[in-house]
Amino acid sequence: MEGNPVQSSNRWLEDLSNGLGHQLEAITLEGLKIVKAHKGFILCNFVVSNRISDADGNWHVGSMATLIDDVGAAAIYSYGGHVKASVDLNISFLSTAKIQVHFRLFLSIILFFVYLFLHDMAA
Repeated sequence: MEGNPVQSSNRWLEDLSNGLGHQLEAITLEGLKIVKAHKGFILCNFVVSNRISDADGNWHVGSMATLIDDVGAAAIYSYGGHVKASVDLNISFLSTAKIQVHFRLFLSIILFFVYLFLHDMAA
């Protein structure tokens, strides 16, 4: 990624959501819409598609982790202009998420941690 870090992060996420890039990431981020972004912060809307569901019709946790890792990487890049590999990704799954549900993702860099709040827009 080159140029302005925020614009580069947005372009990378938009490319993934439009099917460009690795197949797993492209399927996982399909339909992701960036609402707002600035240095260290990304706000996105996302609808969980049928393609990323588990056998019970829930959002597959591996797909959820991929989305968190990719959007987190974009937020980190927008802050510092460098991409780093995730070496310790710790996610607490508090409940399941059904497919075709609209979510809003708030991702922010706070004291070198990536904070993600996932909100069901119907609730």
